[in-house]
Amino acid sequence: MHKPDQHPDVKTGKIGLLLVNLGTPDAPDKKAVKRYLKEFLSDKRVVEIPDIIWQPILRGIILNTRPKKSAHAYGQVWMDEGSPLAVYTRRQAEALAVKYGDKVQVDWAMRYGNPSIASRLQAMKDAGCDRILVAPLYPQYSGATTASVNDAVFDAVKAMRWQPAIRMLPPYHDDAAYIGALKSSVESALAALDFEPDAIIASFHGMPKRTLELGDPYHCHCQKTTRLLSEAMGRELVISFQSRFGPAKWLEPSTDMMLEKLAQEGKKKVAIFAPGFSSDCLETTEELGIRGKEDFEAAGGERFALIPCLNDSEDGINLLDNLVRRELSGWI
Repeated sequence: MHKPDQHPDVKTGKIGLLLVNLGTPDAPDKKAVKRYLKEFLSDKRVVEIPDIIWQPILRGIILNTRPKKSAHAYGQVWMDEGSPLAVYTRRQAEALAVKYGDKVQVDWAMRYGNPSIASRLQAMKDAGCDRILVAPLYPQYSGATTASVNDAVFDAVKAMRWQPAIRMLPPYHDDAAYIGALKSSVESALAALDFEPDAIIASFHGMPKRTLELGDPYHCHCQKTTRLLSEAMGRELVISFQSRFGPAKWLEPSTDMMLEKLAQEGKKKVAIFAPGFSSDCLETTEELGIRGKEDFEAAGGERFALIPCLNDSEDGINLLDNLVRRELSGWI
């Protein structure tokens, strides 16, 4: 059968994998940070306050005060290749692309900032991907993270006449492969230290306590991850929540207060890691690695170690490969 004259050339039959992380500004400067924060803090999944109340606060106060401070923080951790979150997410995509070869087209995107989810989905569709697995790199589900990615994906697909089939990677907070990867990574890092920690802290990104009361499973997922990892390692882990913002009540205990409490209790040597982050970023490298260390030492602590995220390590890539191959079952 011959195509009609002037029929457009349509590519089909390919499978796509899109890794998605939270987001980052394009540069460590005030202008780029302000643009990023405006998009991030305007997401109703992130800030569940009516616009009539929130937008004047965001535009009148936050976007005129916070970007300069945040830009300085980004400048402290910015890598030669760019923002740590973007660098590691890209490396993860590149490593998986090597594993899959021609079978799967692998790409990456950010929920906020660049490259956008919509642009990468369109690029995949244009390249002939009519089946796409989207992988939000959040082990623990939250409406502010996982659900927000889902929203952006289906908003993008909604604009397409010929839509690809879409699968979404589910949360993997209690997956044996995830717990195993964390165990291997944390234990290797601990073995390389020149001191024995008095406490090991698992620090998760915080959420307003109200989200738990409204039925968000995030807090429970964090607790289960910590319990399973503690059991697998055979040692106690201390759970805490970082990155509090605004006057609302947040999940507790807070990481900054926990660091102070441990030092005051005589636990002078600590190691801390962030199991809810698939890649190192501002919240791990600067908030924990720089400010967390300062807080701990100011309270009397003596030795402090930040354990890296899984990033593009062998443990991290093997975990993603395990999760992705499972979800691509029947497609490859």
